[in-house]
Amino acid sequence: MRITAETIKLADQLRFVARAGAGLDNIDAEALQERGIALIGANEGNRQAVGEHALGMLLSLMRNITRGDRQVRDKVWLREENRGEEISGKTVGIIGFGNMGQSFARVLSGFGCRILAYDLFAPEKISAPAEPVSLEVLQAEADIVSLHIPYIPENRAFADDAFFQGFSKPIWFMNTSRGEVVDQTALVRHLQTGKLKGAALDVLENEKLQSLTEEQSQNFDYLRSADHVVLTPHIAGWTHESYVKINEVLVQKIRALQEAGKLS
Repeated sequence: MRITAETIKLADQLRFVARAGAGLDNIDAEALQERGIALIGANEGNRQAVGEHALGMLLSLMRNITRGDRQVRDKVWLREENRGEEISGKTVGIIGFGNMGQSFARVLSGFGCRILAYDLFAPEKISAPAEPVSLEVLQAEADIVSLHIPYIPENRAFADDAFFQGFSKPIWFMNTSRGEVVDQTALVRHLQTGKLKGAALDVLENEKLQSLTEEQSQNFDYLRSADHVVLTPHIAGWTHESYVKINEVLVQKIRALQEAGKLS
């Protein structure tokens, strides 16, 4: 569902829009602001789910869990070929340090890894266990990179060819934010060349898999067949617990608006 300026024009009595989830890219926030209509998000409600899912995807990727599971089911028993890497001792770069980036940092904090964080819009949010760094420093030092940025016009294809080229060593790459922030053609190219050691993707640039363009279809065929890629269907923040928490957060924020007299 999209909340557009055209829809908002028809909403004479609308006082607020509450988004039961993370991200506001499907809502015309500027049109709401012009009409004095409050916009409420609930990123706090599923941040723990996202942090845990990102960790699960990273472990699956670096320890070949998904590939090993497929092989064993086919009665293929390969130990040496599935020897993995540990998170401990690695440098993890988190790009975007809002609710989701902070959550991922917290779940990583017990793994004995160094955590770097870069946030263009709110660098003041970065705190322990993460170290604030520039994007250039993160690209120079990271072994693992995880995106936790919103989909806004400035972030479209943020992870493009130049972005991947900027890393000083091959990295493990993760995206649990929005598919549109990654140039999927560039991603596939760097997976093929070895610039990326592997990728864990909970989101794709086009998640309607029956309506892919020719280029998107070619990219997807590579991703789904690659042994060093882990895919999940946009479920990082999608747990039974987060469903409850999201609604609790919205109720609290709506109540706060009422008590502040902003819904009269």
